[in-house]
Amino acid sequence: MTSVAVVGAGLVGCLAALGLSKKGYNVTLFELRDDPRKSINRELRSINLAVSDRGINALKYIDEELAQIVLSKVIPMTGRMIHDLDGNLQSQKYGLNGIEAINSIDRSYLNELLLNEVEKSGISLKFNHKLEKMDLKEQPKLIFQNNEEVSVDLIVGADGCFSKVRQNLQKFARMSYTQEFIDCAYLELSIPPGSNNDNKFLLDKNHLHIWPRDKFMLIALPNLDGSFTSTFFAPWDLIESLDDDESVLQFFKKYFKDAVGLIGEEKLLFAFKNHPKGKLLSLNCNPYHYQDKAIIIGDAAHSMVPFYGQGMNCGFEDVFVLLKLLESEPSVGDALSKYSSTRHEDLHAIIELAKENYKEMSHKVNSKLFLLKKQIDFMLTRILKDRWLPLYTMISFRSDISYSKAVKTHQRQNKILGYIQTAVVGLALLGAAKLFKSLRR
Repeated sequence: MTSVAVVGAGLVGCLAALGLSKKGYNVTLFELRDDPRKSINRELRSINLAVSDRGINALKYIDEELAQIVLSKVIPMTGRMIHDLDGNLQSQKYGLNGIEAINSIDRSYLNELLLNEVEKSGISLKFNHKLEKMDLKEQPKLIFQNNEEVSVDLIVGADGCFSKVRQNLQKFARMSYTQEFIDCAYLELSIPPGSNNDNKFLLDKNHLHIWPRDKFMLIALPNLDGSFTSTFFAPWDLIESLDDDESVLQFFKKYFKDAVGLIGEEKLLFAFKNHPKGKLLSLNCNPYHYQDKAIIIGDAAHSMVPFYGQGMNCGFEDVFVLLKLLESEPSVGDALSKYSSTRHEDLHAIIELAKENYKEMSHKVNSKLFLLKKQIDFMLTRILKDRWLPLYTMISFRSDISYSKAVKTHQRQNKILGYIQTAVVGLALLGAAKLFKSLRR
């Protein structure tokens, strides 16, 4: 039986371990940290996730029952709710009929669920194992901090954006690698549940709430207990300038006055003093494997900023694609090679989309021209059906369309949308000019 070491017991690592075990591999899952299920102190980073079609498709492929358990613990968000400076609300649906939704779920809950499934599957799970080195000259070997050595047939690195597996893999593979820190910090906040047991949610629970303010923004995602996990995104110089109580309150009351009442002044100030201010980075590399001995997936291979909600979904899709190739290709080496050659274009596409979507969320959603283009986009979808699909639909709700194909399709459609938008605006201006001329007579 082929032995596999999966390094990293986060979401992607757990799913990879489960999938490989179900395919008949002898899997051991290694994790740097202690068992997170023992900890009562939750690290305030990326608490909420949005599970969409690609992630759900991967879960169903590996374990239909597990997928249904996950879906029973989500809150569907059918669109964005835009909060303007005066607290006015505007709903912008993700899909045509309001049915399509991305699903808010607690990261800690999902990780614990997957870890429990790993244990139930009989997979060997080893915590507090810090990887120091890998030897890929002959049989793959992992060397941990305590000098423990483990030899396996295949190493799968799912150990995050600062991956030790990737660092070691670069010594053997001729890997191109780029890393970009984004000038954007984030700070986790929270909106507590209301006191009304019949409706615990102080905001509409079926929307992803956004306070777009051009260069910075606030977002909020719902939790099952009625609370909302909120995140403040801003350039580093701005977030570092909010260095005392007065500046924080003055800033938030000016730009997010309806949110201040929801969060609470004391909790807002506590967060700025005590919660970590997170970094955002984007990284890409190629190839992702070395011979038939090692491969990296998830954030270890393609860390992306969180603005398209595809980080976890893309990582889960990595697992799905890898498992399908291991099933169809004649050897492990062929499967890993094909993974690198076919997956790279898709991963590069979603990394770039994630960076671009920050502009849309923080700025474009307030633009009348953007909203006009979106309306035209939806109108063409209704008329042309599957021959025309909005980019967001292709990315979030159509796992049968690859990321790169979605981008190429969008680029063609966007040119057409530009022409139509120009024509509509031109006709509107011409009509207004004629009306103005007639009124002057």
